[in-house]
Amino acid sequence: MNWSWQAAVESLPLLLKGLLVTVELTLLGSVLAYLLGLALAVLRRARIPVLSQAIWLFVEFVRSTPLLIQVFVLFWLLPSLTGFKMSAFVSGVVALGLHYASYTAEVYRAGIDAVPKGQWEAAVALNLPRAHVWRAVILPQAIPRVLPALGNYTISMFKETPLLLSIGVLDVLYQAKAVGAETFRVVEPYTMAGVLFLLVSLPASILVRRLERRRAHSA
Repeated sequence: MNWSWQAAVESLPLLLKGLLVTVELTLLGSVLAYLLGLALAVLRRARIPVLSQAIWLFVEFVRSTPLLIQVFVLFWLLPSLTGFKMSAFVSGVVALGLHYASYTAEVYRAGIDAVPKGQWEAAVALNLPRAHVWRAVILPQAIPRVLPALGNYTISMFKETPLLLSIGVLDVLYQAKAVGAETFRVVEPYTMAGVLFLLVSLPASILVRRLERRRAHSA
């Protein structure tokens, strides 16, 4: 099949519409992963009996199973077991958030462990409330340490959103497939979809690299 610039250009409106959905999935999934990952890290650090073991089991289970299987469980299996059904878009956001929360939890844990022990000891000596210690002492030091790693996971999440095509999420890859089915030309839409992914992920990767270097210089 010969390349057609006309077909490539004509596919762009639908692909850009799909790209918007892809970015929305990534941003919402990242927010969920960051917040849930932080909660898991803090709760695990609290070393509450049973709860800490349950969190460890959850993190290891999610990290040890493919994201695609987790998407199927949330979209197909969960409704059949509980009667609670989410839309394809919401299922995708939840699947991405839960999957990457298991990774960001470990990132946060590493950042928290990197806070000097003297900070903890000083907080105990001053008899500060534990919630205040986390909010004003530990997290302001831990989170900046892990921002580059969180950025890398966001980029990885962006590149994994095409897996949600399997449950009918109207992302950029879905739109490329739709254009191909309508025009019987698949090379152009899929190629342009790849170009759009590159145009978003490459600048984001450069930004994360700069953040890493800035962090390294300030350390």
